[in-house]
Amino acid sequence: MSELLTPPPTAGAGLRLTQTQKDLVGGSVGGVAQVLVGQPFDIVKVRVQTAPPGTYASPLDCATKLLKADGPRGFYKGTLTPLLGIGACVSIQFGALEWAKRFFAARAKGRELNLGELWASGAIAGVANTVVANPVEHIRIRLQTQPAVTPPLYAGPVDCAVKLYKNGGGLKGVFKGQVPTMWRDGVGYGCYFMAYEALVQKHLRSNGLTRDQVSPLWAVTYGAAAGFALWFSIYPVDVIKSKLQTDSLDPSKRLYKGMIDCTLKTWRTQGVKGFMGGLAPTLIRSPFANGATFVAFELAMRTLA
Repeated sequence: MSELLTPPPTAGAGLRLTQTQKDLVGGSVGGVAQVLVGQPFDIVKVRVQTAPPGTYASPLDCATKLLKADGPRGFYKGTLTPLLGIGACVSIQFGALEWAKRFFAARAKGRELNLGELWASGAIAGVANTVVANPVEHIRIRLQTQPAVTPPLYAGPVDCAVKLYKNGGGLKGVFKGQVPTMWRDGVGYGCYFMAYEALVQKHLRSNGLTRDQVSPLWAVTYGAAAGFALWFSIYPVDVIKSKLQTDSLDPSKRLYKGMIDCTLKTWRTQGVKGFMGGLAPTLIRSPFANGATFVAFELAMRTLA
């Protein structure tokens, strides 16, 4: 993402890292910031998405019940999993993004990549990222939604992964929800990176600035807007993914046969409302989490330049 999101490196300054290494470090910093800022909103979103109709009167009701049952720590259930997986996720995502940009740049004959090419680069990065992101999210969602019983169903991320493997038919159990995750991240990351870059490029042209002169406030603002572009483009798919990843691992007890079956049953039983569960906490979370992601990334890259 060096051409998209990073200021040009300053000769002789900073750490002696390659541009790819700087991209990975900066992306990791942004990813950790996103997880820490967004996790409380995310757990409310997942619970509202996957709970039977009538369980929660509203996202606020869900948050209140979670606070009463588990205290403040309850909002960070499953946080360890995305933090542990962030390095691998970022490596794959940025590697795929840079490969895609070089692919399109070779055919652009010196001109800047257009919005369609930026969208396609982000989409390729998003799909590639699901190799790690999907199992990480699956484990996190299982931990977020497990019942409050003693002993717990899953003792932690490793125990959850082992049980998903054993009870879900091997890797198939760990990678449950892979297809909707690919659809979500392909379309979503395409919109995400395209929106951010379009806004930043317009800002640079309008104000005659270079990338390293963009203030953190604008990075937060454009990151927040990119987050809205992400979620408005793919939210119903995210709901389906969450439903599949909280469904029983036992084939005889499953509610859904797959993505299409889940979509049809959700439509028949809940209508449009069934695809919007948890949207409010997601939209509230988006400007904070995605703003934190981009400003952390930009500041990290300037430090490394």
